[in-house]
Amino acid sequence: MRFFITLTAVLMALPMFAANGSIRPVARPEVPELAPVTSPRPKLKDEQLALFGLGKKRKREREARKGMVCGDPALQGDAIGRVPGKIKGCGVEDAVRLKSVSGVALSQHSVMDCVTAKALKTWVDGGLKPAFGNLGGGVSKIRVAAHYACRTRNNQKGAKISEHGKGHAIDISGIYLENGNEVNVLKDWGKGRGGKALAGARKAACGPFGTVLGPGSDRFHRDHFHFDTARYRGGPYCK
Repeated sequence: MRFFITLTAVLMALPMFAANGSIRPVARPEVPELAPVTSPRPKLKDEQLALFGLGKKRKREREARKGMVCGDPALQGDAIGRVPGKIKGCGVEDAVRLKSVSGVALSQHSVMDCVTAKALKTWVDGGLKPAFGNLGGGVSKIRVAAHYACRTRNNQKGAKISEHGKGHAIDISGIYLENGNEVNVLKDWGKGRGGKALAGARKAACGPFGTVLGPGSDRFHRDHFHFDTARYRGGPYCK
């Protein structure tokens, strides 16, 4: 069989031979190493990240303002207006039904006026949370024993109208913690860390509220704290 060698093939082969007939190696052209092809994810600039965080913050603020009462985003609930009383001396003007205070839920939505709602916020922020600190992960919920109720003081016949009947009062029987445990006024008062936290919270209520009652005050308050915003000429009444 005959082999036909093209001129091009001969010319390509010629550089392989030296003058003495020996084979001369041909240097291969260097090919630059290519980096792997990737599709890099674009990085957000600091300004974009700041705007993103600001946007989330504004969204949270808008959501908080939707449910706020008494002109304060920390007070979440519903404005219910005037609550008429069934007996003379009862009733609330411009009442609210409070659901949570500074992120702390109420076990039952509680009816009161804005003065009392704001006093409760002052106590939660400056008294309750500091008193409990990180105990059980911190405070998550307040167990409400009573709020608005058109009745006499301690439900006693012939007594004056209770501050509960005016939307000025709230009764608290326990504090729920983030870990699911409850510090109960009746069971834990005077015992361990929970009892100490309750005592600190009760003491801090004197000032934001005009009346503070609890265990040791009388037989009616051995299992809960009574806070109300009645004001007395001699200052707060705390017992």
